[in-house]
Amino acid sequence: MKVPLLDLKRQYKYLKNDILPGLNELMEAQTFILGEPLGRFERAIGDYFETEYALGVASGTDALILALDQAGVKPGDEVITTPFTFFATAGAITRLGAVPVFVDINPSTYNMDVNLLAEKITPKTKAILPVHLFGQSADMDFIMKVALEHDLQVIEDACQAIGATYKGNKVGTIGDFGAFSFFPSKNLGGFGDGGMITVKDYDNYTRLKAMRMHGETKKYSHDFVGYNSRLDSLQAFVLEKKLKYLNNWHEMRRDHAQKYNTAFKERGLDEFLTAPYESSVNYHIYNQYTIRTKQRDDLKAFLDEQGIGNAIYYPIPLHLQKCFEHLGYKNGDLPDAEAACLEVLSLPVFPELTSEEQEAVICALESFFKGNRK
Repeated sequence: MKVPLLDLKRQYKYLKNDILPGLNELMEAQTFILGEPLGRFERAIGDYFETEYALGVASGTDALILALDQAGVKPGDEVITTPFTFFATAGAITRLGAVPVFVDINPSTYNMDVNLLAEKITPKTKAILPVHLFGQSADMDFIMKVALEHDLQVIEDACQAIGATYKGNKVGTIGDFGAFSFFPSKNLGGFGDGGMITVKDYDNYTRLKAMRMHGETKKYSHDFVGYNSRLDSLQAFVLEKKLKYLNNWHEMRRDHAQKYNTAFKERGLDEFLTAPYESSVNYHIYNQYTIRTKQRDDLKAFLDEQGIGNAIYYPIPLHLQKCFEHLGYKNGDLPDAEAACLEVLSLPVFPELTSEEQEAVICALESFFKGNRK
């Protein structure tokens, strides 16, 4: 049986009767930019996060850039982050002329190793940008403690973690800013690019609202140079419709993750692979279900042959990317991130995955490892 890594068509088939009539109304109204659908979605997100201030922008990358900008990050400043994440995390820092400073990861959670955080702080450090990778929160108590001690801003990269919690608090509401992505493959995905910023402070919210509209404080009046970054009405409408299903989709992903975990133990596959670790203080939403094995590349080739969806997130750590050569990192500097890049593999975990499909994935893993014992 062939199994996709992700099948968005199944979700659309389930939702289309709820979505299509409203899209037709939107087409008739022709209000695509900063319209009422955006206001409704921002209010709905505010309710979901129990926060007053949520702002739709054009992408998760823009959410990071605008939040960093509003946090006061300037050229030459340093922002501490992780090397094991999607490129946009460090790209947003660099786009503002700032310098990403990479901290190695915790090999269990794949998030920033907070025990290494303080030693990276210098007089140039302006902010900390933790990533809640694969849908699991970083250690926010420790990060916020360090930030408070050193008067640093915290921007949470929650682009893979909408709805994940840390000690009962939703990620993106703990730091000074939260950045989210609505890329179609996310747990809450749109029909194209989209992003959101959550923010605690009203003054920051007001300035960000102008910032996404070229710095316009009133029509054709610009107090500063901003960006063109607005979540369009079509995306806002679709996302508002999907939002009411999000918690149920999280639970379906978590059920799939538990089934994998149980099967790996019962069938002795935990001898060959490491299942994802979930901290007891976290609610993991499994944007990805990522295993780890020394035989990763051979396993990937086998799964590809069997038609079992899989993907490597991520094959090259950011500190070893060619565009960051000037930062002076070399192989061996951040060994846990480098090792993860050689060993991780993500398996299908999307909500609509069937029991038969998941069993096919598990059987494929069993076939591979039981036939490749050393």
